[in-house]
Amino acid sequence: MTEVPNEPTTIIRPDDKRYPALSRGFNQRWIAEPDYVRLVRNSEEVREALADAVGEGLDDGVLQDQGRITVRSGGHCYENFVCGHDVRVILDISPMCGVSYDEAMDAYCVEAGATNWHAYSHLYPLSGRALPGGSCYSVGLGGHITGGGFGLLSRQHGLTVDYLYAVEVAVVREDRTVELVIAKRDDLDPDRAELLWAHTGGGGGNFGVVTRFWFRDLPEPPRQVLLTGLAWDWPDFTKEDFAALVTGFGEYFRDHQDPGTAAGKLFAMLKLNHVSNGQIGLLAQVDADDEDGPEAMRDFLVAVDDRIGPRSRAMTTAMGEHPTVVHMDIPRVMPWLTATQALNGSGENRCGKYKSAYLRKPFTSEQIDAMWACLGKERFTDYKNKQALIQIDSYGAAINRPPRDTAVRQRDSILKMQYQVYWTRNDSYEPDHLEWIRETYRATFDQTHGVPVIGDGTDGCYISYPDVDLNDPRWNESDQAWSTLYYKDAYPRLRRIKRRWDPLDVFRHRQSIRLPES
Repeated sequence: MTEVPNEPTTIIRPDDKRYPALSRGFNQRWIAEPDYVRLVRNSEEVREALADAVGEGLDDGVLQDQGRITVRSGGHCYENFVCGHDVRVILDISPMCGVSYDEAMDAYCVEAGATNWHAYSHLYPLSGRALPGGSCYSVGLGGHITGGGFGLLSRQHGLTVDYLYAVEVAVVREDRTVELVIAKRDDLDPDRAELLWAHTGGGGGNFGVVTRFWFRDLPEPPRQVLLTGLAWDWPDFTKEDFAALVTGFGEYFRDHQDPGTAAGKLFAMLKLNHVSNGQIGLLAQVDADDEDGPEAMRDFLVAVDDRIGPRSRAMTTAMGEHPTVVHMDIPRVMPWLTATQALNGSGENRCGKYKSAYLRKPFTSEQIDAMWACLGKERFTDYKNKQALIQIDSYGAAINRPPRDTAVRQRDSILKMQYQVYWTRNDSYEPDHLEWIRETYRATFDQTHGVPVIGDGTDGCYISYPDVDLNDPRWNESDQAWSTLYYKDAYPRLRRIKRRWDPLDVFRHRQSIRLPES
């Protein structure tokens, strides 16, 4: 676990030179002006810091709405839930990044300030096991896990929360005292068991401050993987080629959903960049320990590459949060950890806006036409941004065969989409960037009122890619609220858990779990 010195916790106030860096996160759109940022190093320090912050918000014993208390692990929240203008205190748990085996729990313990890279670079060398988490190395596990984090191993091994056994949370009771609670999957106390369940996909910033996670039966990643990264030049595409590529990608993953096969383990990301980028990209990885892995990769590339006119070549540009993957247009066998590091992009510190969608079926012709148009072929032809894209991730397989019930309700999708657009702070074209992503998303899902409703072909949105436009009837014209799009039938249960563990609504933001009405 993290070693704790004897010095008191570090409190960063506005006159401290560290304040500007610690009052913002990865997304430079959101810069807070809190009274202070407090860095904590263990569970007891979290409890004390939270108690102090709650106490400072009291006036004659009454909790005042003087600004929010927020928690930062890796700083990758896409919206202003952590670094907003209404934030009074930020509790920074990034110093809590220990990884160890807990004999008493018979489980691997990971502190909530650890990042994906801590988990890969520390847990795997020591144990030979890994969390099936994301490819962005600097994402903090405190938010990644609680939202139901996934990554390149997830079609083979499921979601991170499928292995979550216990969680420690600092909670604020109705009498405003703060308590550290350990909740286990098999807890005899039903309220604590429910608190654990809420952290298997209920999202971060809802119930308390997570300090530690415990995982059981973590999977062993492959000794080696076969990795490829290639691209096609946009000028070579006809509309028919584009439709064939996107259709072939979706149909492949519709037809390969058995995690016991090499094809079912294969994970891929298709990066549909705006035409101003110059290329469309593809990343794919498969288990090379499986003797059928190389054949699965060949079959996959045939399914997407051989059916179109443009010829694939090496990537020459960065695409979204991934850097240029060079010398990978011919698939290469690499140790799993080495391959993970090769893809471990985090992106630049810049402004961004994001949207998401789960797909149960391959794309319809209307969706493909809309994407083609909005990527600069028929609409937004004068818009120039190399970092505007629609990323399509493979999904399903082991994800769709969870070992137990979790708060992640999307368990029969085959694809997961992430709309992304990036720009630098003070860019005068920021309204254009926001218009592009909003209109592109709305056009894609025009048949379902601008959002991927819970329905036959789509299955809502991903809470870890939060998008406050879902709260806005200008952009969500469906009859499904943001809470339904994220949580489906789990939302009433999550609200009951909220009432039990955060009755004062200390942990709140624009898309936090709402307290039930009295």
